[in-house]
Amino acid sequence: MRQQIVGTVFTGVILFAAMAAAQEAEPLRPGEVLDQSNWQKAEGLLPPEILEHYKKGEFANPIIDWPDGIQHWGADFREGTEANRGRLTVDEDGTIIDKASGRPPAYIIGFPFPDIDPADPQAAVKILWNYYYQWWYNGNTQSRTVVQWIGAAGLDRTSTQEVRYLYYDAQPRRLSPQDNPNNLRLQFLARTMEPADLYGTTALSWRFRDGDKQDLLWSFVPALRRVRQVSSTNRSDGFLGSDLSQDDGPFFDGKPEDFTWKFVGETQMFRLTDPYSVRGEVEFRQTPEGYWHGVTKDVPRSGYQVPGWTGVAWAPVSAALAKRKMWVIEATPKDKYYLYGRILLYIDKETYDGAWNRKFDWKGQLSGLLVNGRGLKHSPNGDDYVDASPAAGMLAENVRMQRATTAGPPPGQNQPFVIYRVKFSPGVFDYQELIRVAK
Repeated sequence: MRQQIVGTVFTGVILFAAMAAAQEAEPLRPGEVLDQSNWQKAEGLLPPEILEHYKKGEFANPIIDWPDGIQHWGADFREGTEANRGRLTVDEDGTIIDKASGRPPAYIIGFPFPDIDPADPQAAVKILWNYYYQWWYNGNTQSRTVVQWIGAAGLDRTSTQEVRYLYYDAQPRRLSPQDNPNNLRLQFLARTMEPADLYGTTALSWRFRDGDKQDLLWSFVPALRRVRQVSSTNRSDGFLGSDLSQDDGPFFDGKPEDFTWKFVGETQMFRLTDPYSVRGEVEFRQTPEGYWHGVTKDVPRSGYQVPGWTGVAWAPVSAALAKRKMWVIEATPKDKYYLYGRILLYIDKETYDGAWNRKFDWKGQLSGLLVNGRGLKHSPNGDDYVDASPAAGMLAENVRMQRATTAGPPPGQNQPFVIYRVKFSPGVFDYQELIRVAK
């Protein structure tokens, strides 16, 4: 009898344990919220340092559905992708070249490498190029971005940047300059609008199509009243003392040829994203010049903006979590003076947009994390497709210092956050005009 009772109890314990394991294995479903009460369900589906935030009750985000196949592209992007299939490759430095001529093409639109073979020794850098070309397809942009320094106690300070990008590739030809005497790929200009003590501080960079030619960078500081050329190694340093750098860009903006690339693998993970974008709840307005800008959502974006919030002050409260298939690639800087020794990038296998950017020092210790909260591209006119994330932003967390920097739309409703497909004059990006532009 005693053996029967013991056996029954033992069987019950085993059954209970199996049920508990089954409950733990039950996947998170759309409509649920990942938080401290169920963080175990996301084990293996988030970077460890992000999962730790949920475990400690510092993050809480709803789960949404993001099925494959809902991302659409413009006709020119689709046609370009098909034309690129099998036509392009990369050389030993990672520069895109035409297989027939062995030289870099003068113009590319669409994914350069529609078919990625994980066994290809150059798979990692090809994935990165696909990421770039889907992002550059947004076309020339002009944005007003609010940068916030956030510490453990809340907001420390803020600044507003006017940022412009001019592309000589990847976007519709009508938007690119007809002439390209310097063989440029893109130009970038960022001017500080506020606070007053930083007003006019301006950064300018040129990126060349030549794989062996380093970026050129200049800066203008009003207090010095002069333009100074800056070393390209400074692209990994924090912008204005923040935890965001130029090489962070919209997710990662380092020059591919400046790194050694390694394919790490494929995985399925949650990513933070803009739920309004994924659900198609976006709005565009046309400017008097015929350009387009997305309309922002008036929602809190960081935890400190929510009354009664008990998590970390920089928690991305307006974002949602969506499970996606991802590529994982690794970058090692060729320059030993670069701030980071290893960078892991998690990139969506369908859209090729970035999700997680994990940065390690030269000793292998995690030191920084960049979170990209964008969603899908949408069309303002039924043809052009551009990034449209009305509540999204970027979050750069300094893991060691327990602080973060966010960059995203200005607060309020209907703010002209990003103007897309702008027709720029190259003269705006001339270093000789930098003093005038900064005023």
